Amino acid sequence: MDFNLPKELTDYLAELDSFIEKEIRPLEQQDDNIRFFDHRREWARTDFDNDGLPREEWEALLKKARRLADKAGHLRFPLPKEFGGKDGSNLAMTVIREHFAAKGLGLHNDLQNEHSIVANNPFVLLLRDFGTKEQYEYFVDGMLDESFQLAFGLTEPDHGSDATHMETRAVPETRDGVDGWLINGEKMWTTGMHTATHCVTFVRTSGDAGSAKGITAMIVPSETPGVKVEEYLWTFNMPTDHPRVSFTNVWVPATAVFGPLEDGLAIAQHFVHENRIRQAASSLGAAHFCIQESVKYARKRKPFGQELARNQGIQFPLVELATQVEMLRLLIRKTAWEMDQMSKPEIANLLSDKVAMCNYWANRLCCEAADRAMQVHGAIGYSRHKPFEHIYRHHRRYRITEGAEEIQMRKAGAFLFGYLGPNKWRED
Repeated sequence: MDFNLPKELTDYLAELDSFIEKEIRPLEQQDDNIRFFDHRREWARTDFDNDGLPREEWEALLKKARRLADKAGHLRFPLPKEFGGKDGSNLAMTVIREHFAAKGLGLHNDLQNEHSIVANNPFVLLLRDFGTKEQYEYFVDGMLDESFQLAFGLTEPDHGSDATHMETRAVPETRDGVDGWLINGEKMWTTGMHTATHCVTFVRTSGDAGSAKGITAMIVPSETPGVKVEEYLWTFNMPTDHPRVSFTNVWVPATAVFGPLEDGLAIAQHFVHENRIRQAASSLGAAHFCIQESVKYARKRKPFGQELARNQGIQFPLVELATQVEMLRLLIRKTAWEMDQMSKPEIANLLSDKVAMCNYWANRLCCEAADRAMQVHGAIGYSRHKPFEHIYRHHRRYRITEGAEEIQMRKAGAFLFGYLGPNKWRED
């Protein structure tokens, strides 16, 4: 077994580091842009007088960094070459995401906005795999240059993780001789609606509550009459771009149907494993950052005449966290490598439990590492002059989003006990 990373990947990490230092760091320091990352970050990012939304100058800075990364050939790295990407593997993406997060807060990678100079762009692949020829030709270029932005309307106020009891419904309706659908319902946590040009909205078009069959995805222009942002939910980690959205007598033509009619949940699941393994790697990197910063501080800080690090009460909790980081890194990279050898259906049937394990444990580990870093640093660690409170507040979200950790553990449990997966028990 060879645990060495491929040379082309380590070379690419060095190339990314050079790009960050030459292009991204100077932009981060320019015009007091550092206010978005130092102790002023929450106030600098958040327009508290405008529903708590991200300030326009903050989002403009993120976009400028992404444009620089795209020009340099980095932004589309995981996408196929047909989209200007480099066919980046799952293994490569986990290594890159961990590497970025381990650098701490910065313009190179800020997951509060799902921003990175090496982006995911899952909607591009969804359009390739599920879109009609017309949808593909209309949307893809705009998705890549960000002139089109798609929100994702799946979760509902009364059902959370359970999409199968969806109450948003669409019924057939013809207008002016054009076949279409009339949508009524509500969606929750529809991230990015403040700038989205369209919302991929999941609706029940047939079937009974609780059935996965009968749910359809539709691409709804955000300006369609009847689409309304009811409120933006203020969160533990501001700014917010997570609204509750109502759909009241919203009519769309039949061409808005995205993917298979009545099998729309396949779209929601299509990129879930890639998202979860990469997000797990980000949490792992952030945990590593918290531990390393705590070690450096404990060696430098000298209360009562000796290094704080000499106290076992400081050493042992950090040793436990560092041990978990080392073990989890191996599982994440092994799982990502295995994903690269399989098709998406094979990943779902054979590796879904391992992806779930990586994700829920990494998110929990990151929160524990950030909490311990605050404790080691004392009062200054609790302040916003250190990044740990921000890391904690942000990564605490991931224990709920991308599949709550209970949902992830349920998936792992189903594989472990033979209800799902390659070792599924057969009742004789």
